[in-house]
Amino acid sequence: MAAGLYVLATPIGNARDISLRALDVLKGCDVIAAEDTRVTAKLLAIHGISRPLIPYNDHNGQQMRPQILSQLERGGVVALVSDAGTPLVSDPGYKLVREAIAAGANVVAIPGPSAVLAGLTLSGLPSDRFLFAGFLPSRAGERGSALEELKTVRATLVFFESAQRLADSLAAMAQVLGDRPAAMTRELTKLHEEVRRGTLRELAAHYAKAGAPKGEVTLLVGPPLEAAADDAKLDAALKAALAFMPVKAAAEMIAGLTDIPRKQIYARALGLKDDL
Repeated sequence: MAAGLYVLATPIGNARDISLRALDVLKGCDVIAAEDTRVTAKLLAIHGISRPLIPYNDHNGQQMRPQILSQLERGGVVALVSDAGTPLVSDPGYKLVREAIAAGANVVAIPGPSAVLAGLTLSGLPSDRFLFAGFLPSRAGERGSALEELKTVRATLVFFESAQRLADSLAAMAQVLGDRPAAMTRELTKLHEEVRRGTLRELAAHYAKAGAPKGEVTLLVGPPLEAAADDAKLDAALKAALAFMPVKAAAEMIAGLTDIPRKQIYARALGLKDDL
């Protein structure tokens, strides 16, 4: 295996959701930098793997990065893993990757499970454009300000949220974003996986009454309603144009009739062309 930093996705629930390539890296690396070594040790035990483990997380990242970079400089193979899913999503992994790149080290992505993509897949919401917004602030005022910044984003919004704050966050979203379609997903790929779909107000009312659910929550909110309507009009216009002209010409024609960037229309036209 070539020397370098291998950014490796691990299961978000079901231990079998790990790729053969990921198992090869875990077996062959010199050391595994893990968000929580106890969690990773359990995964390794399930798959019969024994490799040295070192902690790398929010609390010790600044101290551990020089040690990991030194290992890479010596030609080592380091696997970076989080407790679940793909590293760098809501963890300090990007700082290590950034410094490894600056040091000239080889960085390799070993893709795999992601709560963001799993939730998006199950939500039934538009998936051609989405924004991962991480965790909202816990304080009401800061949460409202964060939602105001996201209000006009013409994409499905994806959040991680604490189960205890779920009802409050849903109510704040309904107030700031409007009563959009949404989906609450929790315990993805696990035994008690749940997907509940509805409007933001419906979901807020449900969890205000039912109380906090158990487990880890990925919350998805549809794009602004007017954006969805505009997208439908754009698709209809493109389909009509693509019936008698090539993709580039159709995109240029419609771009000339709207304020939508040509690149955006061209990308959408390519997707529609494949479906025609």
